[in-house]
Amino acid sequence: MSQLNHTLNLNDDIRERSKIIKQHEDNLKFIDSQSNQLAESILDLQVRLAKYHSNNVITSDSGNGAFHTEEETMEQILKKENSAAGVYSWLKSNAKTSGLTLTKDVVGVVATLGKVESDNLSRMLSEFLGLETMLAIVCSSYEGINALEKYDNEGLINCNAGLYGIGSSIGKRINGRFSVISLADLRPFVGGLVADDPQKKLALPKPRLPNGEWPAGFVDYAVNMIHLDSKHLSFVTEIGYGLRETLFYGIFSRLQIYKTRKEMLLALPCIHEGALSLDGGMIKRSGMFALGSRKDVEVKFPLISGGSGVPPNYIETEEAVRKLNWETAKLGADKHREQQLLDYRKGNIQ
Repeated sequence: MSQLNHTLNLNDDIRERSKIIKQHEDNLKFIDSQSNQLAESILDLQVRLAKYHSNNVITSDSGNGAFHTEEETMEQILKKENSAAGVYSWLKSNAKTSGLTLTKDVVGVVATLGKVESDNLSRMLSEFLGLETMLAIVCSSYEGINALEKYDNEGLINCNAGLYGIGSSIGKRINGRFSVISLADLRPFVGGLVADDPQKKLALPKPRLPNGEWPAGFVDYAVNMIHLDSKHLSFVTEIGYGLRETLFYGIFSRLQIYKTRKEMLLALPCIHEGALSLDGGMIKRSGMFALGSRKDVEVKFPLISGGSGVPPNYIETEEAVRKLNWETAKLGADKHREQQLLDYRKGNIQ
């Protein structure tokens, strides 16, 4: 009788575990179905955006060519042949190597991910960041960084793998250190966005002097003076933050922009994380001033070509893509978790 009861209990336990396994399998099927629906919705929206973007490119390219364009910024980067950014940019511009798995997690080079309204502002922001940061490679996560550089058993860089290996194969040797930014590991701005703003600017409060007044000559925060084009506006990290909340807030923080050096200096009491003036003044951070003549900037942000305004339906579509991308990332995490639980249950029943 004892043996019979044991057998019955064992069978009940197996049935219960099988039921749980089926629940996980059903959950995975549902997640896959939802993911497919999201993918179709995203594709439909991206087709709409592509139609607008192609029309906008035709319109904006009809100017007089006086702008510092994305192509010129790319040429500046490519001239840095022995830099990681130069090698990466060569790979992306070459049709045969643009889709390499090595760079699938790479978002781009800092200098190519944003635009500004004037050449003067471009020079000031680029000089403030410095060449190393302007040439920094931006990855979505640390996985992308790990793919760029490999090491041997002694901890030395393996020059035959990663970006070094690709560089060597095309006759470009990467010299020295280079900066790489992982968006997933940056602390994002969590204060929200300006309501109904087509550029999704950060809702940063204006600086105030000790007497409560706003400083004269304050233009904006540098992070909000970066213009993002359509593909960069719709980019989000796995937890739903855009490039402005992560990358540009990470490199500029609350850097303030003023019209003149005089106005900037009068605003010193409310400058805590650096400031620039459009006539050449620079405060690196509170208490640290940069004097002397401006440097000749080797790599700078491109300028906005044509009008920066976009129609409301375009903005709504961009926001829809942003949200759907976020939901897709969340579903991916849910699927990974369900798969782990399923594998665990299957392991226990064997």
